[in-house]
Amino acid sequence: MIPAISLLTNKTRPIEATAISSNQIPKPQKLHLNQTLKSLSKSGKLEEAIRLIESSPPNFIYPDSYATLLHSCISHKSLDHGKRIYQKLLHENQQGHNLIQHPTLKSKLITLFSICGRLQEARRIFEEGLQIDAGIESVWVAMAIGYSKHQCFREAMLVYIQMLWHYILPGFSKQDQMLEALNVFRKMQSEEGVEFSWITITTILPICARLTALANGKEVHAQIIKSEKTPDVFVLNSLIDMYMKCGVFDYGSRLFRSMIIKNLTSWNTMLNGFAINGLMGKAMELFDEMVLCGVRPDKVTFIALLSGCSHAGLTEDGKTLFDNMETHFGVSPCLEHYACLVDIMGRAGRIEEAMEIVKNMPMKPSASIWGSLLNSCHLRGDVSIAEAAAEKLFELEPNNPGNYVLLSNIYANAGMWESVNKVRERMQVRGIKKNVGCSWVQLKNKVHSFVASGGSQFRNSAEYKKMWSELTRAMEENGYVPNTSVVLHDVNDEMKAMWVCGHSERLATMFSLINTSSGMPIRITKNLRVCRDCHSWIKVVSRVTGRMIVVRDTNRFHHFNDGECSCKDYW
Repeated sequence: MIPAISLLTNKTRPIEATAISSNQIPKPQKLHLNQTLKSLSKSGKLEEAIRLIESSPPNFIYPDSYATLLHSCISHKSLDHGKRIYQKLLHENQQGHNLIQHPTLKSKLITLFSICGRLQEARRIFEEGLQIDAGIESVWVAMAIGYSKHQCFREAMLVYIQMLWHYILPGFSKQDQMLEALNVFRKMQSEEGVEFSWITITTILPICARLTALANGKEVHAQIIKSEKTPDVFVLNSLIDMYMKCGVFDYGSRLFRSMIIKNLTSWNTMLNGFAINGLMGKAMELFDEMVLCGVRPDKVTFIALLSGCSHAGLTEDGKTLFDNMETHFGVSPCLEHYACLVDIMGRAGRIEEAMEIVKNMPMKPSASIWGSLLNSCHLRGDVSIAEAAAEKLFELEPNNPGNYVLLSNIYANAGMWESVNKVRERMQVRGIKKNVGCSWVQLKNKVHSFVASGGSQFRNSAEYKKMWSELTRAMEENGYVPNTSVVLHDVNDEMKAMWVCGHSERLATMFSLINTSSGMPIRITKNLRVCRDCHSWIKVVSRVTGRMIVVRDTNRFHHFNDGECSCKDYW
């Protein structure tokens, strides 16, 4: 549950769509009121029941009572009474009790307005909140039936079709089948008569963001612009998030500035976007602006800022933010904030201080905490603390291959090959396999994937060999020498150099250089952290080819341009 912060009371309150108890009305009195309302509505005394509920104290939030009243309104086709119930539900919504999105109540409201000939109002109720939640099937069915009862068969069919798409697309997303989701969306667009809704847009844009499928994201943006409808804040937030997570932060920023209405998510999306793109100066400026505008930050705000400080090496700024969270903004640090703080200290080489934070934090350390510590040990080569952190992780996440690989790499960097073999044997016994490095690029609406040491047919092609030969010669003239220490296997340097050349991000870069026009930016996404030598290699490639190369790895963006990287070699 994500707490919402009231700007009036400065207190957090949970947002829910279910009944919430209150101390304002004694429980027996509430139950009696509930029973009376049901009795009145069942006996057809609607006016008396409505007056009773209108005069009830705040926080009377029994969904079944409202459902009984609405059912009676539907039976009598009493729109006036139904509108008064709707107003009461809207009032409760302002008090933080989101009954208006209760599936049964929403379905009955749509049915009532529909049978009374108010299809536009029914549609408005139907669309409210769809951007947050695709809704329950009964809500979609109520809208479709409402259309069909008024002979609006095309509209009814479109609602049914959209309902199917809204369940299919998130289904693919949950299974990490992003390419399949995009293909389904394209098919959806090509079907004659199938129109998109805002919920479709807010479903597909995050998929574009995860794949860094900028071309598809731009197509969706074009559809939004062509639409006669005005996009709401949820659609614009999704659009900004897509641009920021595709590395096009300047366009995302322009969209944000053009928004007439912004909510907290709008600000958090921009802050996170600046942070992952390595623009912490802009993130800090925006945070100051946000506070001056009276927008109260929440825990998501500080996760974005602290994570950005960690990857930018802003140790003292990060510590100050963490210390001020609760005292200045009333946001109590949670596990994610402590994980960021541990990461900030660890990346700065202050491993012992990071360990003290873990020991003294007020809650039990989670896997993310120990993971941050283990990663810091990997960056700084601290074997003893790494072993302690790894053992905790093996207990909490026994089947996570990343933890075993990190410990193995720490041992390999220290030349402890016997310990490396023990970790690998442990993985083998438990049936755990290392995640294969994979990178992908999107060219002409098609996503091309590459795995480490794969693509033999491409690597043996005449185009590849010619480009590789020319590129290698130019890079050597610029002083590039492969760093084979990144290959953590006990083999000779020649074999290490071969393995480095087969890393997936290099294959993706070579493919893009061959298949795109000179001067065109290259955008690559990788499922793991980019290795140190590939980072150096891409920096030199950007200089000798004059290309801007944007790489998004599992942690952040790297914007390579003219031999420099936006991360300043701190990542």
